[in-house]
Amino acid sequence: MLDSLITSKTRIKLLLKFFSNRHSKAYLRSLAEEFGESTNAVRLELNNLSEAGYLESRENGRTIEYKANTGHPLYPELKQLVHKYLGIDSIVENVIKKLGNVQLAFITGDYARGKDSGIIDLVLVGEINEKNLQQLIAKAEVAIKRKIRSLVLTFAEYQALNKTLNPEKALWLWKG
Repeated sequence: MLDSLITSKTRIKLLLKFFSNRHSKAYLRSLAEEFGESTNAVRLELNNLSEAGYLESRENGRTIEYKANTGHPLYPELKQLVHKYLGIDSIVENVIKKLGNVQLAFITGDYARGKDSGIIDLVLVGEINEKNLQQLIAKAEVAIKRKIRSLVLTFAEYQALNKTLNPEKALWLWKG
């Protein structure tokens, strides 16, 4: 879907990186290495997205750090488009709302950092019907063509593991 609208694969990777999670930040060289692309190709797209106002940049010594401009008027729409592309919207609608008493739901790992690795790490907190969860995850995996690893916790377990899970850098899906 996104690749037929945007022809630059590098630009798509940058949009996924920065708009899947508002906390994602990166430097030119780290992006080039992560994407397996030349620094010139990445620099060109970073400049285009920065000039359009979609990305903010900040000098940090001799390097420039980039992140999504959450104040841009199109930020919510771009974020929603990226989530739709990644299938995150399907996870929320088809998995979380049908599981019982879900208090919290968030994504950690590569997707939370804006990297499309093909594996989504989903953390669910509450009283979850795990049999139903496995059935819903199997359906969602087929629909989004990605593997979903789930971790189900009670609220007490979540509080005990809170720092380990690093929820401030997670991609929040649900707070019930």
